[in-house]
Formats: sequence, C-alpha cells, structure tokens
Amino acid sequence: MISKVAAAGLGLLFIGSSAFAQSLADAKKAIDAEQYQKAKSMLKNLTVTQADKDENFFYLGWVYLKQDYVDSAKTIFNKGLAVNSKSALNFAGLGTAAHIEKDNSTATTDFNSAISLAGKKNSTPFLYVGLGYLLPVSGSSIGPNGSAIAAADADAAIAILNQGKAANPRDAEVLIALGDAYRSQLKSTDAYNAYSSALAIDPKSAAANVAEGVLWRYADNFDDSQKQFQAALAIDPNYGPAYREWAETDLRQAKTDPSLYDAKVKEAADNYKKYISLTDYSVESQMRYADFLVDSKDYVTLQKVAQDLTASAKINLRVYRYLAIAAYENKDYPAGLAAMNKWISQAGPKRIIPNDYLYLGRLEIASKQDSLGVNDLRKAIALDTTQVDLYGEIAKSLYALNKYQEAGDAYHIYAQKSRLAKLTDHFSEGMSYYLAFSDQTDKAEKIKTFKPDSTLLVKSDSAFSYVERKAAKPVLTVVLFHAYVKDSEDNDRNNIKGLAKPYYEQYVQLVEAKGGTPDDKTKQSLVNAYTYLGNYAQNKDKDEAKALDYYTKAKALLPDDPQVKYYFAKKASGKSK
Repeated sequence: MISKVAAAGLGLLFIGSSAFAQSLADAKKAIDAEQYQKAKSMLKNLTVTQADKDENFFYLGWVYLKQDYVDSAKTIFNKGLAVNSKSALNFAGLGTAAHIEKDNSTATTDFNSAISLAGKKNSTPFLYVGLGYLLPVSGSSIGPNGSAIAAADADAAIAILNQGKAANPRDAEVLIALGDAYRSQLKSTDAYNAYSSALAIDPKSAAANVAEGVLWRYADNFDDSQKQFQAALAIDPNYGPAYREWAETDLRQAKTDPSLYDAKVKEAADNYKKYISLTDYSVESQMRYADFLVDSKDYVTLQKVAQDLTASAKINLRVYRYLAIAAYENKDYPAGLAAMNKWISQAGPKRIIPNDYLYLGRLEIASKQDSLGVNDLRKAIALDTTQVDLYGEIAKSLYALNKYQEAGDAYHIYAQKSRLAKLTDHFSEGMSYYLAFSDQTDKAEKIKTFKPDSTLLVKSDSAFSYVERKAAKPVLTVVLFHAYVKDSEDNDRNNIKGLAKPYYEQYVQLVEAKGGTPDDKTKQSLVNAYTYLGNYAQNKDKDEAKALDYYTKAKALLPDDPQVKYYFAKKASGKSK
C-alpha cells in the first residue's frame, strides 16, 4: 500500500515538473507551428516562473500580435521593458505594433532602439524587426503568404535582415524571413537562394521547406510545391502550416485548371481541416480558415463558421467582418448589414480596411439605402487610393445607381491602373460618360441656362476608341454607341459635319451582314442609323435619292418613328428640307 502511494506521488511529481519544464524553446516551437493557444499558455507560465527574463514577455507579446490583439501585445512588451529597459526584442515588438497601427514615426524610433541594443553577434532582434516590417498593417490579411507588402516595407525588411545575416550567417530563421521578404516582391531567385541557404544550414527545418513550397506555388509549379510540403511533414507530421499552405496551393491549382477544379477544392478543404486539427482549434486558426473560405468563395460554410465563432467566449471581433461578407454573398442582407455595422462601429478606425466599407456600401445598396451605400463606397477609396481593384466594384455600384459621371471616373481609374481590367471595363467607362452627358442634355432642355459638359463626350470617345483598337473584331454595341457619341458632338442638323457617319455606316454594314430579321432593339438602333445617314445625305450631300433610300429602309422597320414620319410628311407637302 505504501509503495503504491509512493509510486503515485512520484508520478504526480514528474507530471508537475514536466509542466514547469516547458521551456522558451518549446513555446517558440509552438509559435512556429501556429499553435498559438498552446504557446500562449506556456509563455504566460514562463512570465510568472521566470519573471526576470524579458524575452518571455516578448514572445508572449508576439503571439498577441499574431492573433491581432495589438493593444494586449503592447502591454506585454512594456512589461518586458520594465524587466529590462534595454531589451532589444521588446523594442522590436513595440516597433512592430506601431507599424501595424501605421504609426511610422514610433515604429522607426522603436526599431532603431532595438537595433542599437542588439549587439554585434545577436541576430534575433534583426530577425524580429525584419518580420515586423513584413507583418501586415492594421486590418490586412496574411503578410508574405497573402496580402501585398508595400515595397518600402519589404526593402526595409531586406536591409535589416541582411544585417542580421551579417551578425550570424548561420541563423536559418533570418534566412527564411529574408526569403519571405524577397518573395513578397516576386524576387523569386533571391528568395530561392535564401531558402536554399536556410535548408543547407538546417536540413530539418519544416518552415524552410514550406517556404520553398510556397515559392514554387507562386510559379504555378504545383508538383514541386507539393513535394516541399510533403518534405516538411516528413520532418514533423504535426507541422500545421504545411497543410495550410498545401490547401492554398490546391486552391490556386483549382483556379488554373478547370478539369481539376472540383477535386482540388475538395483536397484543399481536407488539408485545411488537418491544419485546424493541428493548431488546437483556436479562434485564431478558425479565423485563418475563414480567410481560406473567403478565397475559395465557399460563403455558405463561411457563414456557418462565422456564426459559430460569434458564440465563442473568446471571440475576436473580426469575425463579424467574415459574417458580413458571407451574409452579403448569400443574399442575407439584414444579417450582413448588422454584422458589418457592428464590426465598423466597435473595431476602431485602425482596424478598418477599404473592403469593409466596400461591403458595407454593397449591403446598404442591396438594402435600398442607396445614398448611404454610395457614401461608404467612396470611403473605401478614401482609406487607400492604392487599392485600385476596388474601383471596379465601386464603378459597377455607381452605374447601377445611375451615377454615371462618377461611375465613369471610377471605371477610368480601374481601366487605367488595375491589372484585372478588361475591354468590357473600358466600354463601361465610355458608356458611363455618354449616359452622363445624355442626362445633362435632358437637364439642359428643362433649364435653359444649364450647359452640358462636352468633355464627357471626349472621355467617352476616347474609351470607345481604345476598345475598337484592342478588340479582335468590330463589336456591334461599341460601334453603335461610338456613333451616338459622335452624333451628340454633331448636334446641328442644319450644319451637319458627319462625325458619326462612318460609325453608323459600319453599324449598318455589320447588322446587314448578319442577315435575318432584327429584334426590336436592333430595329430601333438601325432606324437611328438610317435617319442620321438620310439626314446627312439630304442636307450635306444634297442627294435626295440616297436620303429617300435611307428613310425608306427606316420606314420599313419602324413606320411610326417620329423622324421617319416627319421626313415623309414634309416630302409629301413638297418641302424636302
């Protein structure tokens, strides 16, 4: 009996000592594996049991940054500085927090302090200053693996990380971060060299294998990408980030090969579930899953995941962003509007990104709150004018609201600056400016002192001309509306210049070449062309026979057209002009 009790006591002793034996190295390994809840638990314990070690506070603060709790991180970093006022790492942490909050002045000051305190052979502060530049600014998604890193931030990271490399050439973590910085700017060769150097130093680095796999994904080399993820998992079968990056690689491959789409999307979902299972099912890993669901456009699952997360006691307010996006895409507009209003009103301006106001605007417009919607679409651009892809969404919404001049301006910026712009966007730009001029013409008929802005026609003309130059063959709608633009420029029928003549002639030729009976819409367009050409023949060419031919064709299509009836009435009375 005594021996059994003693054995049990000894077991408890070992269990207790095991818990306290968890080291900073264990916590860092958990951070690398994105097991943030586990790392946080270890580090909270270490800040109590080893309260005199400032690095324990730094890594705890770093976990808070990774989890998007910037205020909590700053509190912990300051505690670390209270332990050691010359803690280079905690200054690096504060600098990173300031950078995330777009406080560039404070970030620079704190980063400089970290570097000055680092020492000649200590590469770790250089590592975390570099990583600080690579973390996304407030409200963005993932850094090197997701959202674009500003070139200036990447350059700053590269410079600092190279200093870290000089301090300790065999620090594999510095080399991996350096590769991430190069990769963020699509400098693939430099990134590959950095990752290869890291693997040469530490062949058992799961992180370096994953990073190289992501690099191959950027080149759409999916086979080699998958091999690197498998290599990482051979080193550590529980290394969650390998499954996450594998899932995102599957998703990219699905988008590039329609024949594999269904299979790869399913594989991506399975891999992401494995990632979540290995990262302690924390709220944060679920949030990463939500990012994945947004990218894969699985809005039904996203709404369920987001709704479940709102019931969590440890809720991250950002979940309401996901709930709003999913609800909008699923046409659950009341739920989406409530979620987005909650996120924007409670998150604080530092966490709001342009896409938040874009979805808020779209939700408001879908809820028949048009004026509010337009204002919030404008806020989306005011927050970040470099987000040029958003102009396409804004332009579409403004066009749907008949805000044609503003839509034209948005389409113009989108068409000129976005790599996603298509010829249809240039056409929509031309249409928007033309319709804006038409609206002003209607206004001028009611208010005699008002004059339409003729520069709208110039802008429309330019957009349509661009489409005609770039299109593989003439497009009926483009030719027709280009004719309307030139027709509007040539509005004095008694002194007609014929600006629209070649466009109307081309339109007629294209329609007649198609053959068959035109539909009602095409009939009206043809009549517009015939009456213009007939008027030109009559008043400019003085060719009554040709004018009669054009008006006769128009009459055959629409005998009750006002211009047709006017022409034949005048002709019958003997007054041809």
